[in-house]
Amino acid sequence: MHKHPLARLDRDEKLRQRLLPFCRLKPGEIWRDLQSGHGVGCLDATSREDVLRLCETRQAVLAIHDLPYNFIAFEQRQVDEFIGWCKKVVLNTEAVLAGDSNLYLWIGADQRAGFAPLPELMLMMRETDFRSRSFITLRNQRGYGTQKNWMSVRQELLYYTKGKPKFSPQYTEIPKAVRGYYKEVGGELTENSERGRAGTLRAGNVWIDVQQVFYRMEENVNGCYAQKPLKAIQRIIEASSSPGDAVLDFFSHSGTTLLAAEMTGRACLTTDIDPIFCEITIRRLEQFRRTGRTGWQNSNPFVRELGQWETTDGD
Repeated sequence: MHKHPLARLDRDEKLRQRLLPFCRLKPGEIWRDLQSGHGVGCLDATSREDVLRLCETRQAVLAIHDLPYNFIAFEQRQVDEFIGWCKKVVLNTEAVLAGDSNLYLWIGADQRAGFAPLPELMLMMRETDFRSRSFITLRNQRGYGTQKNWMSVRQELLYYTKGKPKFSPQYTEIPKAVRGYYKEVGGELTENSERGRAGTLRAGNVWIDVQQVFYRMEENVNGCYAQKPLKAIQRIIEASSSPGDAVLDFFSHSGTTLLAAEMTGRACLTTDIDPIFCEITIRRLEQFRRTGRTGWQNSNPFVRELGQWETTDGD
């Protein structure tokens, strides 16, 4: 296994300057994929003009946005400023969604700061034309916390709809933790799954069967912070769209939504304001088509250009 890890790309400015010359997109530019209809734009999600240029005449039926709530965690924005920024993103999303469509928003809840910005975002969404459908919790295997608090091992995902969109129930293997209750049948104590005929369980709004991405997984993309699991994005796409549909993601980051769309026969229209994450998204698609691999595990997308370069936090 090759080990060429990268430091967090949102923090290491020295590394960023080394990578920028290798990025094929500059701010304002769009890469179009002729094979599957994907589009990757180095664009601003709060710009209506940028969003319309990305989508052209195509309407999407699904949007999945991993909102950059680290703006709050790192004290780069006040909560009210961040929520106003999010509202622009949501309204721009609505402008390019079909009449019957689905919207998923990943958002944090800082338990050390009144759970901001989750409640503020929920209240803001009441001012839009989207209707709340579900509050999904994704369990992390690792978390953060102190000895004086409960370990935080969850990610929040809000599900909204407009009109009457498609939804297809998804099924998962039955995790051991939810195999159900025991009761006596014919003199024998049996567990719930033993009495049922199905080996699967309909997915609910608490997801404990999705593995958090870490460096030993093939889908890992070194340098990307808070990468979302491919399995979670595939589940959303297959539940809330059909093959051939267009899917939006205005915060591409590691390119997971585009890759999941490619694997499920959808077209992804995605943006990132950072040329480096746009390049990672394109390279991840190209590598998947070339090798079938979903990420770089312990290596990284720029190993050819950087060689044996290894860095942590600017060293």
